[in-house]
Amino acid sequence: MEYILITLIGYLLGSVPTAVWVGKLRYQLDVREHGSKNAGATNTFRVLGKRAGILVLTVDVLKGALAVLTPFFIFNLAWNNDFLIQLKIIGGISAVIGHIFPLFAGFRGGKGVATSLGIILGIHPLAALTCVGIFLVVFIISNFVSLGAIVAAISFPLSVEFLFLNDNNTLCIFSWLLSAAVIIAHHKNIQRLIRGNENKMNLFKK
Repeated sequence: MEYILITLIGYLLGSVPTAVWVGKLRYQLDVREHGSKNAGATNTFRVLGKRAGILVLTVDVLKGALAVLTPFFIFNLAWNNDFLIQLKIIGGISAVIGHIFPLFAGFRGGKGVATSLGIILGIHPLAALTCVGIFLVVFIISNFVSLGAIVAAISFPLSVEFLFLNDNNTLCIFSWLLSAAVIIAHHKNIQRLIRGNENKMNLFKK
């Protein structure tokens, strides 16, 4: 019952289509019909601007964080309890699935990068901050959001396993699976990067 409950909560949290709702309610357009046609924070920045992008990014990160922290709040378990870690991971995976296939937006969502950041913040904050730092360095140097996300995704399991010396096998396996999922979600971006026609975004440009 615990697994079913956390799966349901995680999926519903992930299904909140922040980019779609912000676009339709505030700007009367569907971001999935513009730019990269993706219901994520990056496309929101590109189509609707920084104010809307920051809002979507913040909420999408919170969705992931809440999905993995919910078991901690509901069940009286120690932070490093193996069962709690399993529940947090299940909640996180469900949230990413909900973000990619949102119940409240016709099952057409985003790639789950911001939500994944929220998940790793809730599961391993230090590894998450390491990934954020790596993302920002790569993004600022290259102006490619996708490249920053891909490199950060690769760095997550490496940080968990080698930098912070994690000894929980479930967390280790999850970190590699999450990394692979983010990379697979960016397969079209990888193709464009190879061809040299990937979209750039300047963090400091107004």
